[in-house]
Amino acid sequence: MGQGREPRKVVAQNRRAKRDYWIEETYEAGMVLQGTEVKALREGRVSLEDGYAEIRNGEVYLVNVHISPYAYGNKFNHDPLRPRKLLLHKREIKRLLGKVQQRGFTLIPLSVYFVRGKAKVELALARGKKLYDKREELRRKALEKELQRGYKKYKIS
Repeated sequence: MGQGREPRKVVAQNRRAKRDYWIEETYEAGMVLQGTEVKALREGRVSLEDGYAEIRNGEVYLVNVHISPYAYGNKFNHDPLRPRKLLLHKREIKRLLGKVQQRGFTLIPLSVYFVRGKAKVELALARGKKLYDKREELRRKALEKELQRGYKKYKIS
């Protein structure tokens, strides 16, 4: 390919993440998977809704992400909810550890995708929104939509 970013084949997205959290930073991490997990991912059989990442012993793990068992797998099929290790640089892990411990941030998966045949997860350093934040955002979006409608009504062709 020429210059620029590699093409992504997006498998799943966490749509609730941007509604429920303020996203501060994002990171791309590789995932340590078993063979049947990769095949299930290629079929798009993954749910990120309740997932989050946690740091244990200097390693990052993806927890509560459900990858359904592969339909043609046998007795060696994977456990759907097992914690999956994420591959990040040590300095990134230390930085994330400091932020998560100090300021009430959490790590949530935004999307799972393939880049050059490798499964990746987009991880976000996020802060949870309060109920009044969500209401305020809804009001703001409604006002913007109303303004757009007004512009369309009086637009001169």
